[in-house]
Amino acid sequence: MQTCRGLVIACHIKPTLAVTAFTTVLAMAPGRRRRTVAVGAAVLSGQLTVGWSNDFWDRFIDTRAARFDKPIVAGSVSADLVRNCAIVAGVACIPLSLLSGHRAAAVHLGAVGAALAYNVRLKYTPLSVAPYVIAFGALPAFVALAGHDHRLPHAHTMVAAALLGAGAHFINVLPDIEADEITGVRGLPQRLGPTKALHTGATLLAASTAVIAAFARRPRSPLQRALIAANAVAVAAVVRSAATEKQRVAWSMALVAAASTVVLYVDQTRVRPA
Repeated sequence: MQTCRGLVIACHIKPTLAVTAFTTVLAMAPGRRRRTVAVGAAVLSGQLTVGWSNDFWDRFIDTRAARFDKPIVAGSVSADLVRNCAIVAGVACIPLSLLSGHRAAAVHLGAVGAALAYNVRLKYTPLSVAPYVIAFGALPAFVALAGHDHRLPHAHTMVAAALLGAGAHFINVLPDIEADEITGVRGLPQRLGPTKALHTGATLLAASTAVIAAFARRPRSPLQRALIAANAVAVAAVVRSAATEKQRVAWSMALVAAASTVVLYVDQTRVRPA
């Protein structure tokens, strides 16, 4: 039981489930439902690969920072097991991605590769945000290419997703900035500092919703107006929570903001009667 719990924590379960759920919801939009399960399974395997490999690669610096909230450091799961799970998930990601077609698979595997590049090297550099921009921006393309017409989505959809991923990066690192200073992780948010990172992340999250809202049908439906309002409240809660030293609450609110953006996009893709 302790090992299972350790593996669940090591895979970064909250973002893993969130990204998988968001992408699966996108795949349920009209014209894409045929491969919804395949899309969800591929994204889940990719997220597990990224999450487990992250904890495996970081095991030494996490030990130096006394990160006992990390399962490998705490001894609840072995580094070898986490590494092996990451390898199995990574191998499984290839055929699961191919179920959606070769073009879709290439896009998704490229996104996973970008995330792995972050784990291995880019998290230490000012380019730390680039893998988030690439990986999140690619997800709508993966979903669209998996649909029956195999076409890329509108450019604004990928831009909104990229902004969402970039915003998530800035908010996600806030709880760990002090530990990152000890271990030498100097990505772009760490270089900006917690205050600027917070404001940058919140701005990017809001910008993502603004892009989707700008292309929504007019007049806006009551649901769309409610989702836009919910996003504004969630982004404000991100700033408020982080400013009062509740960074993990801020991360949860960032996921709420992301969810409202995804639902807003799905709602505007529905075909409404004239």
